[in-house]
Amino acid sequence: MSDAHFGAAGGAAGGSGRTGWRRLVPTWRVVLGTFLGVLVLLLGGFFVGYALVSIPDPNAAAVAQSNVYYYSDGKTELSRDGAVNRQNVSLAEVSKTAQHAVLSAEDRSFYHESAVSPKAMVRAAWNTATGKGRQSGSTITQQYVKNYYLNQNQTASRKVKEFFIAIKLDRNVTKDEILEGYLNTSYYGRNAYGIQAASQAYFHKNASDLTVAEGAYIATLLNAPSEFDLAAHPENATAAKARWNYVLDGMVKEHWLSAADRAATKFPTIGAPTPVASKAGQRGYIIEAVNDYLDANHIVDADSLRRGGYRIVTSIQKGKEDDFVKAAQAQVYDKLGKNKADAYVRAGGVSIDPATGEVVALYGGVDYTKQYVSSATNATYTPGSTFKPVILAAALQHDSRTQGGKRITPKTVYEGDNKRPVVGPDGPVGYAPENEDGHSYPHIDVTRAMDKSVNSVYAQMAQDVGTDKVIDTAHDLGMPESVKIPTTPAMALGSFGASPLDMAQVYATLANHGKEIPYTLVKKVSKDGSDLPLPDRQAHQNVPRDVADTVTQVLRSVVESSGGTATVAQDSGWPSAAKTGTAENDTAAWFAGYTPKLATVVALLGMDPANGKQKAMYGAMHTDRINGGGPPGAVWAAYTGAALDGVPVRDFDLDTNGDVPTLPPVTDEPSDEPTQSPGETSAPPSHSAPPHSSAPPSTDPGGPTDEPTSQAPPTSEPPPTQPTFDPLGGLTGGGPGDPGGTARPGGGSDEG
Repeated sequence: MSDAHFGAAGGAAGGSGRTGWRRLVPTWRVVLGTFLGVLVLLLGGFFVGYALVSIPDPNAAAVAQSNVYYYSDGKTELSRDGAVNRQNVSLAEVSKTAQHAVLSAEDRSFYHESAVSPKAMVRAAWNTATGKGRQSGSTITQQYVKNYYLNQNQTASRKVKEFFIAIKLDRNVTKDEILEGYLNTSYYGRNAYGIQAASQAYFHKNASDLTVAEGAYIATLLNAPSEFDLAAHPENATAAKARWNYVLDGMVKEHWLSAADRAATKFPTIGAPTPVASKAGQRGYIIEAVNDYLDANHIVDADSLRRGGYRIVTSIQKGKEDDFVKAAQAQVYDKLGKNKADAYVRAGGVSIDPATGEVVALYGGVDYTKQYVSSATNATYTPGSTFKPVILAAALQHDSRTQGGKRITPKTVYEGDNKRPVVGPDGPVGYAPENEDGHSYPHIDVTRAMDKSVNSVYAQMAQDVGTDKVIDTAHDLGMPESVKIPTTPAMALGSFGASPLDMAQVYATLANHGKEIPYTLVKKVSKDGSDLPLPDRQAHQNVPRDVADTVTQVLRSVVESSGGTATVAQDSGWPSAAKTGTAENDTAAWFAGYTPKLATVVALLGMDPANGKQKAMYGAMHTDRINGGGPPGAVWAAYTGAALDGVPVRDFDLDTNGDVPTLPPVTDEPSDEPTQSPGETSAPPSHSAPPHSSAPPSTDPGGPTDEPTSQAPPTSEPPPTQPTFDPLGGLTGGGPGDPGGTARPGGGSDEG
């Protein structure tokens, strides 16, 4: 047989004559056949699913069970919640603007598209997979099916059922009926199920009377019911308002609202919450904090908690909780006068066992039914000089040096002139903090500067260490990433928002010799007899022990040295390390400290009960001004002494690096005469120090003003408004950049 004949035969045998790489490419017949096969399978699966899945009866979970909360012993009941607040209304009883706002927020194509949107589902899956946050691709019909017929479980089987039930429902009932059902079954926060209950809960009116602004806020709540309740979480004002604007913009786009009316619409004033009897006293504050912890740590999500049925053993010890309540009552509320400022005083605090990280006591305020916002978790007030120990810890951790090249230790001498410009390698950086009452300290070492809370020293130290390194150390000590610390020397004065819970975590790590144990509010969570897994909370030596213990020894000096701002801690009867802080304009006063057994932070916050705005406490409690070493320190000492009653007193076990001075009483008093040397000094001052700035210091947007902070309180204020809560007011006076806060050059501390 010839080669030609053999080649022809081979080609015929191959069928197509395709050679080389072409053999790897499927023919159009294969592609078409595969496509048709997949299409047949999908269509077959669709018709089988459609036939098998029927519309069920409403689910039993539409009526939530109770969650039961226990103290740490697992036997003593703390509280229970779960009663459903729901009142169904017809669609005609919901204002058109509120209906359009919900459609704008959740499903703008509801009336002219099908019950499911494959495009939206694919987009949501892609956004979730690519890290843009968990997003829903469900239409309003699908969400109604989930709320009314199924459950909130994120499972494939539930999603498949939801898909087919939504399609069937869309064929059997009208769009108006579906929208009505959705509005009546959705959760809006404040234990309000359905838009009528939500309208009453937030605006004290019927759903038929909701304005454009109010309807848009109600629609905003559907995205994050608990987080966007700004009476409870004023720190989320920026995110909530962004969502509110998104809703209004969508209404304009869909021609449900004119551009002119949109421009005239202002963010609404939110009504004060109605007290819940089961949350009276401290119970409400504890339940809200525990629920937030469960959700944030992915133990039980908010939707599941609302359905109820959980048995939750908290870390709160009843005895210590009672001690905190008694201390706050005796040292604060029993001593209030009748001045207008006395009505602004709000006490809050958190106590952590540093050896375990368990929150053993949480004090949110006088009573949850009287004061809704928890002062224990309110993160909109500046912590003042309670942040100074973090500056020192960062200096020691990073082996930092002064601008003159000297290693920073507790014995390093700085200049503490009032309004002394902070200097960097290239000279003054444009920030000159004021010391308390304008005092100057010509030559003062780091330890004594902590005793007296000298702002100029620690602002300069923050510059010497590097603000980024200070923030790293703060996170090492357990400060959450959500706390936005400014990258300016003003950080030394605590010019940012943080809660007593945030600060208690930091001080607990110092008390535990630099080992961070993430705090917990729960010891056990179970449902239907099965325990749920809890987060791993292993201790990590994030800060070297000698660094943490050196800071502790310096903070002991604040308690034990004459003239120290925290000497009231001696009344606890325990060896103590502590620091005080007072926010600018006397809007907050702090006492943060620890013994070998407990780390506790107490804060007094000034808040107008009528609208939630931050207020100065000048003249409250029969005093000209409230400092951290005053009532907050008295609460700390009374609580600590009572909580540790019967526990054998023991001293700190410290492992320092030898640079810590001893703690004999000292009697040096500040000088009011400023010196001219700008940097750290040894006596006599070095002539090589950077030049002193002769220009007037500028106001740094992250720090305090150059105006005296001990000015007299204002003599008059506008009359209180109706009992409503301004969601942005709680942030007024917070650090610049805080959501909804008032930009100001202040934010530092009177006390430093």
